Amino acid sequence: MEHVEADILILGSGGAGLFAAHHAADLDPSLKIIVSAKGLIGKSGCTRMVQGGYNVVLHPDDSLEKHFKDTIKGGGGINNQEMAWALVSDAPKRIRELETKMGVFFDRNEDGTIHQKPFAGQSFDRTVHRGDLTGIEIISRMRDQLFAKPNVITWDEVRAIDVLVDDERQCVAGCLMLNMRTGKFIVVHCKALIVGTGGAATMYKIATPSLEKAGDGMAMCYRAGTEFMDMEMMQFHPTGLLAENSRLNGGVLEEGLRGAGGYLINSLGERFMKNYDPERMERSTRDRVSRAAYMEIMEGRGTPLGGVYVDVSHLGKENVRKMFPGMVERCRDVGRDLSVEPVEISPAAHFQMGGVRVSVDCESNIEGLFVAGEDAAGVHGANRLGGNGVCDSTVFGARAGDAVVSYIKNRSTLAKVSETQVHTMMEAMLEPFKRSEGENPFYIRNDLKNLMWEKVGLVRNQKDLQFADIQLQVLEERIKKVSLRGPTKYNLTWQEYMNVRNLVTIAKMVTKSALLRTESRGSHYREDFPESNDEKWLNNIYVTKTEMDEPRYWTEDVKQTHINISEIEGYKVLATSK
Repeated sequence: MEHVEADILILGSGGAGLFAAHHAADLDPSLKIIVSAKGLIGKSGCTRMVQGGYNVVLHPDDSLEKHFKDTIKGGGGINNQEMAWALVSDAPKRIRELETKMGVFFDRNEDGTIHQKPFAGQSFDRTVHRGDLTGIEIISRMRDQLFAKPNVITWDEVRAIDVLVDDERQCVAGCLMLNMRTGKFIVVHCKALIVGTGGAATMYKIATPSLEKAGDGMAMCYRAGTEFMDMEMMQFHPTGLLAENSRLNGGVLEEGLRGAGGYLINSLGERFMKNYDPERMERSTRDRVSRAAYMEIMEGRGTPLGGVYVDVSHLGKENVRKMFPGMVERCRDVGRDLSVEPVEISPAAHFQMGGVRVSVDCESNIEGLFVAGEDAAGVHGANRLGGNGVCDSTVFGARAGDAVVSYIKNRSTLAKVSETQVHTMMEAMLEPFKRSEGENPFYIRNDLKNLMWEKVGLVRNQKDLQFADIQLQVLEERIKKVSLRGPTKYNLTWQEYMNVRNLVTIAKMVTKSALLRTESRGSHYREDFPESNDEKWLNNIYVTKTEMDEPRYWTEDVKQTHINISEIEGYKVLATSK
């Protein structure tokens, strides 16, 4: 076991983690900052996978108010309005910073201005992009610039296990880590911790995120005692590529396909969105389009692979290949030509709107623990607009970096790390090696993915949710019986044990919160409560772990600090039905 000291430890190297590192390092170059990734720095995570682009107000005919209203309207009115306003008002600053300090180059119009394209659920075309592979451009440049900062240390393939808390001061004392390459534990003593590891959509059978994501940061925060909110709100992307017997199954075909005029077609050749949102058709919000596709599939109008079709061939072969080269290449990998034929797609678990309850500066209820990006809740409410994701990561990553420097100015010493706490955590991770026989974590993961897809997916009801709630407890017991063999060095079965342990922790919160919200709103659809109920449910559901190691759930009314949602033109909390 190795001991390392740092001022700031950042978990995750996506948009949130890297922006936090840049801002903290620039504000105080004397600080020792560690950025740790479960994969490779700048080569893993989901920000790198962003295709479509970044929502930002740049055009003189657009406005912060329009972007804000679109965000609240898309979020079903339960957004944290202070965070939503910070998102839209900080976004132009972050775009300028990406271009002028990081070297990111977005696509241009002929007059030299940044090109902005249409995305669903927006009243103005405000999505800036770099072709259809925007995330690679952003993360690559941010990673390169990080190497110019000598006070930032990067760790590849070092995963976080659990948050260490000073029992006396009730503040962050550090984090227990694992070097996956050596199989050895590392105790990081730090003054502050920033969590930006991403969500847990991989708990579903068809999912879009990078394979290493397993809700690690969220699960750690829950065990440490943070408060969570909106955990029932899981976004399903409407257009996940269907690829039979392939790990490419669920890979995103970007929203710009629909924004550019693509059609969604069922097996009968019908543009089915006319039955669900005749005004916006394919440019409706992700939650509505996903459920519409799901209903078409469930009612027997699905494709041979169990999906629907996306068709952009009418836009012209050369146009499609010019506008969406990355998407054409992705489809070609599974033997389809997007530029000339329809391609089979399915809704796929994509993004968690729920997460740790934080302030507008990313502070959790535990002193010294900051959370940014998909791990944090509030900004997106019940549904995230396409293009607001990487905006969220960069805006709140920057805010976390700024806030953490202010915080540690008042922390002259490191908090005390309890040896008992460390050894208890280590023993829990090593316990499976003591069993000569038992459960296989890969089988448990497979059962979890099927359970969540079938019972806690796009369309929910009380009976299915109650069944899932019971079965998740069964899976939790099975995890306690996992048996592992071999060395700890690069032990992928051991890594999967940790992954599924964290995923089940998050899945339980998602399921119970979905059971409690007896209405339909945004990405949460209850077929037994198909209408929205603003009188009862214009609020957020919260959960935290009690001292008895049991979850406690409660609700609080939404604070409409900037605008009353009833004043937003066209606001109507949806129920997606014919």
